[in-house]
Amino acid sequence: MKLRASYQKYNLKFKFDAGTSRGVLKDKNTWFVKLYHPENPEVFGFGEAGPLKGLSVDDRPDFETQLSTICQLINEGQPLPSINFNEFPSIAFALETALADLENGGKKTIVDTSFSQGKEGIPINGLIWMGAEEFMAEQLKDKLAQGYACIKIKIGAIDFEAECRLLQFIRSQYSAREMEIRVDANGAFDPDDALKKLDRLAVYDLHSIEQPIKQGQFEKMHEVCKHSPVPVALDEELIGMAGREEEVLDRIRPQFIILKPTLLGGMQASETWISCAEKFGIGWWITSALESNIGLNAIAQFTSQFNVEMPQGLGTGQLYHNNIPSPLVIQTGKLLYKANHMWDVGFLKKGWCCDEVHVDNRSEQRDR
Repeated sequence: MKLRASYQKYNLKFKFDAGTSRGVLKDKNTWFVKLYHPENPEVFGFGEAGPLKGLSVDDRPDFETQLSTICQLINEGQPLPSINFNEFPSIAFALETALADLENGGKKTIVDTSFSQGKEGIPINGLIWMGAEEFMAEQLKDKLAQGYACIKIKIGAIDFEAECRLLQFIRSQYSAREMEIRVDANGAFDPDDALKKLDRLAVYDLHSIEQPIKQGQFEKMHEVCKHSPVPVALDEELIGMAGREEEVLDRIRPQFIILKPTLLGGMQASETWISCAEKFGIGWWITSALESNIGLNAIAQFTSQFNVEMPQGLGTGQLYHNNIPSPLVIQTGKLLYKANHMWDVGFLKKGWCCDEVHVDNRSEQRDR
């Protein structure tokens, strides 16, 4: 049956200045994608394409033009499997989830599991954003009060000694058995002194450190993973490596990998990484990448089919003033889907692009 596709741009507003080692985020553009059958336009599936600025393969000036092109190709009858999404992983994820939603009746069910039925929650980590020492300490206080048993702290943007003081404070209050701590350097460490910093961090009984040095330095990252007293998780290292999964993991041999479907090309692409990781005895967990609740819902439902016990990185739904109202809630360190709550996407029903748009660069996309 023929499909029609359209999209709508949306600007998400952070509740606070979200600091990372790559800068401070105040807002984030995302694109909602809708799929439906022209014979029954009232039933439609939603997906979200939300490339991360400065990080995603498809963070490029012509992103919306290319999204428009792809939607028009679908509207002209081109099957989804015949479209090359290698340069547009977030669009692949959006269409993959929109199609699953449509096939399940347009009810925001991407994968039918105990989670999506509202019966079981997913354990998640509480996220502490970079900022002034007082700001990070206040976030920590809030997360502890909310009952998290695992927290993730972004490091590398403020004074290293201040970050160590924060970790010391946590450990003075909670043992490793009581509170699991993960840190994320986002590639901020210099390869020449990364191991010295990891030696310092090891005294705080950390679960792991994400991406201690910048991606693309396979031999140096291998040495860090081999000698680090703190288990290393690859994150940015996986971006743009579709088709090279075994090579990356075999050469670097990390202890963990972190999967972000928006950045990797969707659910099937993430499953390929999981299969390779398990082949090498490498652990993994799944993380959202600042999507709205549309994307977060898809990632959470995808995650839930693996019956995970390790905390996942799915706590980003509370970041925005203007997120999409949804049944997703966080209680005592778990993400839950309250099946009796309602989605509110009514304001998205107008202003969709591409239903009647004709573009001139379709041949370029066909040739990709």
